[in-house]
Amino acid sequence: MQIKHISTSEVIARVKKGAVLLDIRSADAYNGWQLMQEHRGGHIRGARSLPFKWTNYIDWMDIIQQKNITPDKEIIIYGYSNEENGILAELFIKAGFHNINIYGEFLSEWVPDEHLPMDRLARYRNLVPAEWLNKMISGETITETHKQRPVVIQAHYRNRDAYLSGHIPGAVDMDTLVLESP
Repeated sequence: MQIKHISTSEVIARVKKGAVLLDIRSADAYNGWQLMQEHRGGHIRGARSLPFKWTNYIDWMDIIQQKNITPDKEIIIYGYSNEENGILAELFIKAGFHNINIYGEFLSEWVPDEHLPMDRLARYRNLVPAEWLNKMISGETITETHKQRPVVIQAHYRNRDAYLSGHIPGAVDMDTLVLESP
């Protein structure tokens, strides 16, 4: 089974025919954070998130099944790293998928072209990456800032001891039951 490397125009054509786009970058990048200082943040419109790191520590095929991605579908993989794209493509082939493509021009062609559609989480700035939070707490310069100092909440479910045993400096604790109860 050969893995195909496809162009931007091929991605557009294949998605129109029903191919599944998989964004293997972190959820932070998928949501909208510009982690590689790219021109636009977010993901290709219609892409599904499958962070590459998930393949290392959970049964990633369960997630594939939950996303209704089956071996009969054409898959297009893209991300920041062509090495990771290739590794994931091989994992799909080992799992019985046969129509696997890699799109390696996401950063160089898709992101800079304003005519190519991208989406991002509407309020992604409210869900910050751990690296951003660490820089803020450390007093380092951060690229995207909030107008006011953010409130950091460590959420738990009936387990305040987890917060008391150690938490992000300056964080307040909140039991999610407060949000869920009538």
